[in-house]
Amino acid sequence: MANDMLLSQDALKKIDRELAKYPADQRQSAVMSALRIAQDEHGWLPAELQQEIADYIGMPAVAVQEVATFYNMYNTSPQGKHKITVCTNLPCLLSGGDRAAHHLKHKLGVGYKETTADGQFTIVEGECMGACGDAPVMLVNNHRMCSWMSNDKIDSLLEELKK
Repeated sequence: MANDMLLSQDALKKIDRELAKYPADQRQSAVMSALRIAQDEHGWLPAELQQEIADYIGMPAVAVQEVATFYNMYNTSPQGKHKITVCTNLPCLLSGGDRAAHHLKHKLGVGYKETTADGQFTIVEGECMGACGDAPVMLVNNHRMCSWMSNDKIDSLLEELKK
């Protein structure tokens, strides 16, 4: 591989482990994992990185782009260091989701799909996260579920993430 690749050798090894889970003629099955690995390393998935994944896996770049733009967990534009996804589905909405979203937006001074001036936080809307009984819920960087988000819990979360 050329030295001008965007993906590190470590990321390529992780993608290779994902590719090994599938038959050789079904390498495209690892595309979601490859996108996650690339995003974990770069923070977002610019077109050049999607192309690199497509070339590495051996599938059309447009097919990689279709996956990257279909799912909410992939960032196809730069995001803050911490992406906070607020569940806006009805159960969360009825259990304080509107209040939680309003408080978060007020504290950070940004709306949905916006990033704070310091580049630390981006807020996005999300669909059901499968934790309706824990409403309102938020997801941090696609990995950490935060439940029963009262104003105090939101304040504590933001303070923790700022450190």
